[in-house]
Amino acid sequence: MANYLIIAASSGIGRSLVEGLQAGGHSIFQTSREAGKIEHDALLDATDFDAVDYVFAAAKEKLGSLDGVVNCAGSLLLKPAHLTTSDQFRAVMDASVTTSFAVVRADGKHMTTGGSVVLISSAAALEGIANHEAIATAKAGIIGLALSSAATYAGQNLRFNVVAPGLVETSMTKPIIASDAARKLSEGMHALGRLGKPDDIARAIIFLLDPKNSWITGQTLAVDGGLSCVRPRLRA
Repeated sequence: MANYLIIAASSGIGRSLVEGLQAGGHSIFQTSREAGKIEHDALLDATDFDAVDYVFAAAKEKLGSLDGVVNCAGSLLLKPAHLTTSDQFRAVMDASVTTSFAVVRADGKHMTTGGSVVLISSAAALEGIANHEAIATAKAGIIGLALSSAATYAGQNLRFNVVAPGLVETSMTKPIIASDAARKLSEGMHALGRLGKPDDIARAIIFLLDPKNSWITGQTLAVDGGLSCVRPRLRA
């Protein structure tokens, strides 16, 4: 069995991921930004490089070693660029890019004997979608970060991969699909005709974490119901 550090484990995807890993008998060190959301091992603002360093050290001390890390931190802002404030843009970048960079930085320092790192992007980084400029910028940055990191740390057998979800039903996305009309429109954007569930994304992350798949690095796996690449016939 393996030892994993899950950053932002209180998110919808993070909770499903922890449940899936624990069901497989793995040991987990989980963080949350806010107290009371989950039974966390540490409170963490993952934009703080020093705090992330500390959490990596604490996770290794508690678990004995680290075989993999996942950063589930992120945010969602659906606005055209001309209506996005500088504060909103910085907040989106911090939630996704800064946290991911902090995790990669700590990975390089603390996982010197190898392992698997999974970052979360979005189908919006692979397909042009209106009113997604800020989030698409941040999530595309994560893909670039993973590619460069995969090259830099390949020599220490440290793998970096990305999962890019479509629209997944979580508390964060609930306002987007609050009405029947909005839900139907969102479902129609996905070739398979449904929205994602947190478990859909968790299973893909677990696949990339698995040492049996250790010849995979620098890849972006779209788990999006076809949103980023498939245009089916219109449904009746």
